[in-house]
Amino acid sequence: MLTVLSIIGTRPEAIKMAPVIHELARCGDSVRSVVCVTAQHREMLDQILKLFAICPDYDLDLMRPDQDLTQLTSDLLLALAPVVKEVAPDWILAQGDTTTVLAAALTAFYRKIPFGHVEAGLRTGDLEHPFPEELNRRFADSVATLLFAPTERNRQELLNEGFSEDRIRVTGNTVVDALLEVSKRPFDFSSFPLTDLPNERTRVLITAHRRESFGPQLREICYAIRELASRFPEVQFVYPVHPNPNVLRPVSEILAGTANLSLIAPVDYQSMVQLMKRASLILTDSGGIQEEAPSLGVPVLVMRKTTERPEGVAAGVVRVVGTERQSIVAAATHLLESPSARAEMKGSVNPYGDGQAAQRIVKALLDYETWKQNGANPTIELGTPLLVS
Repeated sequence: MLTVLSIIGTRPEAIKMAPVIHELARCGDSVRSVVCVTAQHREMLDQILKLFAICPDYDLDLMRPDQDLTQLTSDLLLALAPVVKEVAPDWILAQGDTTTVLAAALTAFYRKIPFGHVEAGLRTGDLEHPFPEELNRRFADSVATLLFAPTERNRQELLNEGFSEDRIRVTGNTVVDALLEVSKRPFDFSSFPLTDLPNERTRVLITAHRRESFGPQLREICYAIRELASRFPEVQFVYPVHPNPNVLRPVSEILAGTANLSLIAPVDYQSMVQLMKRASLILTDSGGIQEEAPSLGVPVLVMRKTTERPEGVAAGVVRVVGTERQSIVAAATHLLESPSARAEMKGSVNPYGDGQAAQRIVKALLDYETWKQNGANPTIELGTPLLVS
């Protein structure tokens, strides 16, 4: 029996790892799937675990208010070590680029356990943007036995950095698996956030909470939103506000009281999918939304200086507009004033996957183990990476 330890810290990680965990469970007696949550996020993480019916085997409960990265990293390493020792996994899996992923990869490296990095090969080329995620994912890739790259572009990025082709599998992004599954579920609209909003109104959905935007850049984003709300009183702006004080303070100070702007608490993932489906435009600094919105046909403006997900930009369904008030306002104004411009950005194909990523990831793990048990050299026999059609 193959023992696989999946380590999850944040809500986005839980969303993207849920399809993989479910696929591992379908393997029956051939795989022992163990889930450890660090709770780098707490309430938002718990919502996703409940939605996808995932019951963690280990819960480290490490979230602290406004936590320092140095302390968090130290706490993670100290807490993960006894878990890994007790579970004795054949593989450790982690997704993405958070501090939890950094600690999971480092723990696997120290204990010489094969590490599978879900969502490998994303790059901006700038260690400051996003911070600290760019460094985290580079380190995770560097120690991974198998690199599960969402797209062919991610694969090429890894090859350009000198990674062996034998270690790379192009799988698609598991967030598409999760999105498509959740979007098909029945939804109780009586519990839907903002049920009193007129259905005929154009809606703009906003998410902004990245660490590198804390301070002047987030204030610029808020001023841009306030100006847009003033310019377009007929449009309803909806902003689920992250509870981090570095986000909550400037948002409350600058945006509270704006008539056509609804500042709401973070919503569960199923409600967020419904909000995305009903939006005409999304303003975000989120990585996941850049990958999800194309499947829902919603244009996205990315309020960041760079993106590690250029496939959406190349496909014309995403635009990077920076964090300056003027550029955000100009880009959003153009799309809000022009239905044809929004239609051009909707696209028809999501460049990030087809909803089968989790199956490819688990198959790659099992194939690797089969080759290893048969005495073959996995670095030679793994062959050509799977491609997303």
